[in-house]
Amino acid sequence: MNLSEICDNAKKGREYALLGNYESSAVYYQGVVQQIHKHCQSLRDPALKARWQQVRQELTNEYEQVKGIMGTLESFRSEKPADVLAPQWERPEDPDVWPPPTPAEHRNVVPVKRPNSAAKQQRKESPGLQHKGAGPGGRGQANQKPDRHGPRGTKAKEDKVGPQNNCFHEYDPDGDQKRFDGTGYDSDLVDSLERDIVSRNPNVHWDDIADLEDAKKLLREAVVLPMWMPDFFKGIRRPWKGVLMVGPPGTGKTMLAKAVATECGTTFFNVSSSTLTSKYRGESEKLVRLLFEMARFYAPTTIFIDEVDSICGRRGTSDEHEASRRVKSELLVQMDGVGGALDNDDPSKMVMVLAATNFPWDIDEALRRRLEKRIYIPLPTAEGRVELLKINLREVDVAADVDLDLIAEKIEGYSGADITNVCRDASMMAMRRRIQGLSPEEIRALSKDELQMPVTMEDFTLTLRKISKSVSAADLEKYEAWMTEFGSV
Repeated sequence: MNLSEICDNAKKGREYALLGNYESSAVYYQGVVQQIHKHCQSLRDPALKARWQQVRQELTNEYEQVKGIMGTLESFRSEKPADVLAPQWERPEDPDVWPPPTPAEHRNVVPVKRPNSAAKQQRKESPGLQHKGAGPGGRGQANQKPDRHGPRGTKAKEDKVGPQNNCFHEYDPDGDQKRFDGTGYDSDLVDSLERDIVSRNPNVHWDDIADLEDAKKLLREAVVLPMWMPDFFKGIRRPWKGVLMVGPPGTGKTMLAKAVATECGTTFFNVSSSTLTSKYRGESEKLVRLLFEMARFYAPTTIFIDEVDSICGRRGTSDEHEASRRVKSELLVQMDGVGGALDNDDPSKMVMVLAATNFPWDIDEALRRRLEKRIYIPLPTAEGRVELLKINLREVDVAADVDLDLIAEKIEGYSGADITNVCRDASMMAMRRRIQGLSPEEIRALSKDELQMPVTMEDFTLTLRKISKSVSAADLEKYEAWMTEFGSV
């Protein structure tokens, strides 16, 4: 017998009683009394057994008081006198019956909304039973669900009313932010998407992205302007529902997506192939559907699918798995139904899908059609490389001999990520020189000021000898050929 469970359940019974949730409190009390009864049977020490029996008697007295309160409350209801409810709780304390049965009156009862602060506090602070529960099937009381998840009790959802397969929302007890309720979906799937994907402030602005003016202009027109001028973007001028960003790795595709979410104030879903993959049959399709359900709920929303070719590659190939095909089909179906697809949709409630890929020739043709705007994110220009150097070095002291224009010429053909690596490595050169030949004790004794030395031109020269560009000329030709055939700028 787990003594911690007995203590936790006794505590829950008292907490629920103090919060006025007498039905759940009675179930906890009834269960813990039977637990202690079984525990006493296993004890051999008479003194210890007597102490536990005393505890059991005290909890039994509290249980009786809770039942008395329930009977008094029931007497105020004109529909049923008090003597009708009382016999439902007078059940024999059979130690072989666990969990205790749920009172017949409280089975299959539709939960009622309780907006009072006490109920909200209860949902926030009171975890559920640590064992299987006190109702049929180990799920706890039917009319009062302190735990949507079952035994862990991390999120209570007591105020949901409605059919099982519809989605509802509630407002967080600590603020006005509405919360998605995935009733009808697996609670673990909902929690994983809420925890790992939803970002309401990526905090990346247009100024944080160097160059790429054409891409910024198109994304403003496709996403930001419909939010600012919803009356204009109606009918044939309805917003684009999908944008595909194509380009070499490290050119800023993910940064652009985050800037879009920040500038127009949308909820940002950052999706990868691992997010929508599950080892259980049929669960990956449910994740795709749940993702779009949550996106419509939190609209306006930006769904960014990074490396979209890994999720929705060409269908019909010899190495395609059946599960992969079902996920692709569900993704295509959901994208056809996202916000902004109809003439009379409100642009301020739209769901915009941004996708990025380094292999545009591998994505499915149907997905390519749904991503109506297809833009090329090229390597930075000469002006863009200078701007990138300034952005990366704005928090670092730079020596007077550093010529950014000359460095920009030397790093022609480097991607944005390559330039960031160059600046990072150069900024550490001074520290490497300072600690060279020192013992670990001497290194730990160095102060921060001793390591804060400016970056010199020699540091960049040494760095460029070690770091090469990551994009080849052949790759650039493939991107340009694909854009010539399928681009939609």
